[in-house]
Amino acid sequence: MNLFILGVTGSIGVQTLDIVRNSPKKFNVVAVSGNYNLKKMKEIIVEFNPLYVSMGKRELVNELKLEFPNIEYGYGDEGLLQTATYGEKANDLVVNAVVGSAGLLPTVRAIEMGRNIALANKETLVIGGEIINELLKKHNVSLIPIDSEHSAIMQCLNGEKKESIKKIIITASGGSFRDKKRSELKNVTVTDALSHPNWTMGAKITIDSATMMNKGLEVIEAHYLFDVDYENIETVMHKESVIHSLVEFKDTSIIAHLGNPDMRVPINYAINYPERLPYQGERLDLVKLGKMHFEELSYDRYPLLKMAIDAGKSKGLNPATLNAANEMAVHLFLNGKITFLEIEDIVEECLNVFKNDKNINLEKILQRDLDVKDYVLKKYS
Repeated sequence: MNLFILGVTGSIGVQTLDIVRNSPKKFNVVAVSGNYNLKKMKEIIVEFNPLYVSMGKRELVNELKLEFPNIEYGYGDEGLLQTATYGEKANDLVVNAVVGSAGLLPTVRAIEMGRNIALANKETLVIGGEIINELLKKHNVSLIPIDSEHSAIMQCLNGEKKESIKKIIITASGGSFRDKKRSELKNVTVTDALSHPNWTMGAKITIDSATMMNKGLEVIEAHYLFDVDYENIETVMHKESVIHSLVEFKDTSIIAHLGNPDMRVPINYAINYPERLPYQGERLDLVKLGKMHFEELSYDRYPLLKMAIDAGKSKGLNPATLNAANEMAVHLFLNGKITFLEIEDIVEECLNVFKNDKNINLEKILQRDLDVKDYVLKKYS
């Protein structure tokens, strides 16, 4: 199988390569995109010999050309698109591990080309779910989720009829500040926020986990992936991150997916689907685990969770507004321009300033993304 990996130098991309190493004869890494991690990209080129490489800046590409002159190169947004669509279609899988709205257009172009998608870029469905699902049907393309929660739901639903579902329950670790009251969040630092108790993830998703925006985005994503109404999707805090999600059926049965917190498990499932191939990760020892805990996720404690779900319900351009405001606010927080709690304020402000439009298309979504980010950047940086 030919792999086209977007975001190969990031957390999900690197772990995807771990799975590829387990089945070197099955996968051929054809094209990859990175951002600014030149050292990691050089290591990847040496080991996997891709035909096409894209980086965030032209200067980084120029440096790679000196060492690897026989590769085709690109950079920036155009390079990302070329990575997703490079070459001819032939048993292809695009692994989209890009962070943020930048992942939407490459997904669209890959689907239009007829390539199947393994998706870790939740923003693709959050801001573009209405058009993505239409494209998947039109081009007869499969989209398999990589997020641990959605991989869990997909596996719980295997062999089940949609009409038998009563509820989808998405679990949340609670993030870095799960044991703090809101009054204790006023002066938290970037370092504090990036200290996730269970998972090793990129900076953006770690902050989203702390604000619980990540869980709101996952609710929107689940709505489009599984065609389940928002009223039938719930969230619950589960600090151990052992149960990744659950499905409750109309007969009161609940099927849960359990496993140690290791993103390589859902990656392995996604890129090998429909096969379930071996992976030598740490087995879950239930006796050692002993017990698990569950708590309500309060909208008062995590207002961004409610903002996200409300935006998802309203459809149109509101999800794009929500996502763009959050992306830029998180960027500003990581760079010391705003406080942690101001992330919430900025998202709420943008949802009030930018009016919804339910008659959407790809161009409107991408333009709203740019407009909101420009608004936040000018006002707060």
